[in-house]
Amino acid sequence: MRRLRNELETLRAGEELARTLGPDAVIGLDGDLGAGKTHLVKGIASGLGFRGEVTSPTFTLLQEYRGGRLDLFHADWYRIGSDAELAASGIEEWFDAGGVCVVEWAGRFPEALPRRARRFELRVEPDGVRVLEERTS
Repeated sequence: MRRLRNELETLRAGEELARTLGPDAVIGLDGDLGAGKTHLVKGIASGLGFRGEVTSPTFTLLQEYRGGRLDLFHADWYRIGSDAELAASGIEEWFDAGGVCVVEWAGRFPEALPRRARRFELRVEPDGVRVLEERTS
């Protein structure tokens, strides 16, 4: 469990996580709106060496960031309404594309993640501090 007091600490946590990731790594992120999921992904992108702008893929469902140590595929399952819609998105091909795949709102379809996926939750405490915790089950 890690307490993140501000955006900079969230970015740094993502950068540190990126250093532990290799090809075909899959990260599932969960947390309420505004918990810091996209900021964590910005840190992961930075830690992988991507220097451009990173935005939420809420409306595009998937953003690709290339040019770092590994490519980053950033998905968002918030607006996906069914297993069929998820399958039609083609997400499975990105899990094995040689880069890092990060899925926000992964808990909406947990069975769709590969077994190797690491799962994290970001939550906001009453004092406004974010807590990042890796799920072990």
